[in-house]
Amino acid sequence: MEYMNTAPAEEPRWLTDEEQRVWRAYLHATILLEDHLDRQLQRDAGMPHIYYGLLVALAEAPGRQLRMTELAKHAKITRSRLSHAVARLEKNGWVRRENCPSDKRGQFAVLTDEGYEVLARTAPGHVATVRQAFFDRLTPEQQKSLGEILQIVAEGLQPKGADADLPWLR
Repeated sequence: MEYMNTAPAEEPRWLTDEEQRVWRAYLHATILLEDHLDRQLQRDAGMPHIYYGLLVALAEAPGRQLRMTELAKHAKITRSRLSHAVARLEKNGWVRRENCPSDKRGQFAVLTDEGYEVLARTAPGHVATVRQAFFDRLTPEQQKSLGEILQIVAEGLQPKGADADLPWLR
């Protein structure tokens, strides 16, 4: 009979006190920032931050449309979460789905004129909130450093292999 390897596991690399402080500050700030942005967008446009991001991605895309898989990748969410979000945006009249002519299984999400108008009305208040809550609190040097740091973290979490376990592939 085979037994499991009972050799002691390698000791975890516990966070130092400073690493723990930085990690908790990051969690605290990101949770509060996301809540702050959600509340502003719910108040001003009746939508959560994730929906706003979807509208922005579509507005910036050629022809104001993206394949659903590309939109999920852009938003860094699962395809099922995207499908639910697009259904809500369709119900509001801000997005419509169109079949892909070159792939019978594929669909495009298309920003409607009404969705574009909502975005145009909402964007000034949203950018003011982002600026007040985030950028106005940082020096230009801090902004540059934070951008570089976040890029390094994001690149490390986004493997390139075909077997990558990323939200938009689920």
